[in-house]
Order: sequence, then structure tokens, then C-alpha cells
Amino acid sequence: MPEKIAKEIKLAKYAGFCYGVKRAVETVKKLKAENPDKNVFVLGELIHNTHVIHELEKLGIKTLTEIPEHGDGICVIRSHGESPQVIEKIKQAGFEPVDLTCPDVKKVQQKAVELAKEGYFLVIVGKSEHPEVIAIRANAELWSENVVVAASVEQLKSFEDRIKAHKRVGVVVQTTQRLATLNSIVEYLTSIAKEIHIANTICQSTAMRQKEARELANESDLVIVVGSKKSANTTHLAEILKDITKTIHIENADELELYRDLIENSQKISVTAGASTPQDIIEKVINYLNEGDK
Repeated sequence: MPEKIAKEIKLAKYAGFCYGVKRAVETVKKLKAENPDKNVFVLGELIHNTHVIHELEKLGIKTLTEIPEHGDGICVIRSHGESPQVIEKIKQAGFEPVDLTCPDVKKVQQKAVELAKEGYFLVIVGKSEHPEVIAIRANAELWSENVVVAASVEQLKSFEDRIKAHKRVGVVVQTTQRLATLNSIVEYLTSIAKEIHIANTICQSTAMRQKEARELANESDLVIVVGSKKSANTTHLAEILKDITKTIHIENADELELYRDLIENSQKISVTAGASTPQDIIEKVINYLNEGDK
């Protein structure tokens, strides 16, 4: 019987919680620990990970799907950010707001407002339904009516006449977007706009995570991307890597059973994870792969 060749299993260096997510999760836990007798709420899911949301619920930190008429306690603004109108509504309901908007997201909001104030026709590159983009747009629209969101050139083409009517176009980007998406939109805008101001606001953590994942994919038979299907940066990672090598996107180690044959037939396997994926979930995936290799 031929000797079994050991698999090469690599874990990406930039896998799991980014600075903004780590800060949000740790701060919310600390808030509850320091205020055991106060209600602590988060408006919307703190991060896109069910495992973490359940963990916070066990600590007594509840998720609000909408702002009640009357509230009591602390209400946290999650890392995706919110519009000034929403923050005002939180205060009026009687909550004490605590703003945990990721510093990188805050920079995009500020840049969007700056460009809107200066009279640029503002293009936000991102998914219109994503909470981060909703907040960026709401902040910019306080200063200008000329604000649009597009995740592709096709979406942007419907605004072509409005863009051509403006002398200047400003561009900001959802922090977790693909660089390729930004590049294709900028290329299109260059053909129809007179002047373009581009702020590449893709966060450094996202850029490094995507770059490293591409490098790993180029030397792997299979890449496993771990993280929520609701997480933009995780789904973008999987999209990028599928063009390079065999790629599967899972939320936890239990799902690996569905891909047992694919894993068994892969020699070089790399694992990466989205910015909202906890370390213990990543470790369970690595343990599964190592156990299966024995």
C-alpha cells in the first residue's frame, strides 16, 4: 500500500477579526461588564457573524432591529456606522448612544461629505443595501442631492446623463469592496467625466487580506474561505479566489463534511477568513483538516 502523502495546510496571516471588528466586540463586552445594571443594545447586528451575536446575547447584549419610541440604557452604533438622523433618533428615544463606527468607515463618511460639500457629483462604489453604504450615503445627502451608489459599471450607466452634466465627479468606496470593481468604474468614469477626484477608501486590512489570499490561491489546490454569507468582505474574498483555484465558502467547520471528497483529493489547502470571523471558528476548521490528514 503506498504511503499517504501529508497535506500542506496553510492558514493566512490576515484571517479573522480586523481592527474595527475586534474593537467593536471588545468594547461592547466591556460596556456591559462596567454597566451590569444597564440595558446594552446594539442597533443592527454588531458584526455579520451569528456565532458572535449569540455570544453577546448570552452576556445580555441585545440586538435592536429598529429604534423604539422609548428606550432605556446604552445603544451602540455598530462598526458600519449610521446616519446623523438615526443617531439623533436614538437620543430622542432616551438612549445613551455609544458610537463604535470603524475608524476606516468614518474616514469614508468624512470624505464623502467633503466631496459633496465641494460640489462634486458623488459616486459611492458599493452595494446600496449594505449598512455601511447606507450610512455613507445618508451623511453625504445632507449636503448634496447628487449622490449615487453603484456596485458595477452597468449600475452606474443609468446615471450617465447626470454625470455628464457635471464638470466634476468624486468617488469613494465601501471599505470592503474589490479593487477590481473600483478600477472598472474609474475606467468608465474617465470616458464620460471631465474631472474625477478618486478617494480609494478600501481599508488597508481588506486590501492586505485580498492580496495575501490571491498569493495563497496561486499555490493551492483548494482554498477554504471561512465567514458569514452575509459578510461583504468574506463573500468578496470567495469571489476573487474562485477565479484562481477551487474555492469553498463555509460559515463553520460542520459544513466541511459536505466537501469531504474535494478536501480528500486536494494536496495543498489554504484557509483564509473574513474580518468578522472569530478565531475559535477558524481553529475548528484547521483542526478538522489536520485530523482528516492523520
